[in-house]
Amino acid sequence: MNYRHLGRTGIQVSELSFGSWVTFHNQAGVESAVEMMAAAYEHGANFFDNAEVYADGKSEEVMGEALKKLKWRRSSYLVSTKIYWGLHDNVNERNTLNRKRLIEGINGSLARLQLDYVDLLYCHRPDSTTPIEETVWAMHNIIEWGKALYWGTSEWAASEIVEAISIAERHHLHKPVVEQPQYNMFERKRLEGDYVRFYKEYGYGATTWSPLASGFLSGKYQKGIPKDSRAALKGYDWLESRMKDKERLAKVAALEPIAKELDCALSQLALAWCLKNPFVSTVITGASRVEQVHENMKASDIVKKITPEIMERIDAIFGVKKEEEDD
Repeated sequence: MNYRHLGRTGIQVSELSFGSWVTFHNQAGVESAVEMMAAAYEHGANFFDNAEVYADGKSEEVMGEALKKLKWRRSSYLVSTKIYWGLHDNVNERNTLNRKRLIEGINGSLARLQLDYVDLLYCHRPDSTTPIEETVWAMHNIIEWGKALYWGTSEWAASEIVEAISIAERHHLHKPVVEQPQYNMFERKRLEGDYVRFYKEYGYGATTWSPLASGFLSGKYQKGIPKDSRAALKGYDWLESRMKDKERLAKVAALEPIAKELDCALSQLALAWCLKNPFVSTVITGASRVEQVHENMKASDIVKKITPEIMERIDAIFGVKKEEEDD
């Protein structure tokens, strides 16, 4: 396993990490979580991602119980969680980053995770109704209290992140250091194009999610929707139509010869492709079975096989034309 600095911070994260979205509680209980987290850890993964909203808090509970059973040294791994949507449909408790919500949110997450602190705390989405300055101060205080060590953003616009950084620097507060954007062969906008200058100038880290586009890039939807897939889960009907999109299916099929040429699975090719981006700190993988963890973690071995020519062929499949950068 290779390790990369989280942006310009001193902390290092494994380039492949493990997340609990969709699977924990919905598809995997504590024992399965223990097995999968142990497998990832044995491969060198040191970063485990969660969020309060995942399975309405149950995902954090499953991870907390798993960590308790695993008995790892706390300094040997990193845990993140995210706050925004909340767990209760009530004013000041949902879809906000106000001071009250953030402080109550981190306290709730720590209780469910059975941890004294998380290493990374994200603002899960931007909040247009709360002044960014209020959010920055609250996140700074949470770090000062030792309940989180670093903080970041998820799916924020570059302009919003720049404003948060500027406020923090002006008041000598702990500033955000990392973004958690969706990033895969289908979804590229937050790590390419206009965002390139932002990542270069601010040295912002990126812990990317959905590298397989909810499993689509693994190729398992090429012949329909498997009964044990996330697209078949209750509450994930929004995925079903996407998984039947003929144009998207054709693009995945066009990747198969490349994967065969590199002697790897489609999922490993998709993960390795994400790792070719120098702005990616870690790619968050997911799994519902331990076999998937072992397969995903081997993607690091494929990165060196992806030449510029291979990258161009992949871009051509997805209709992407790279613009030459100015010197």
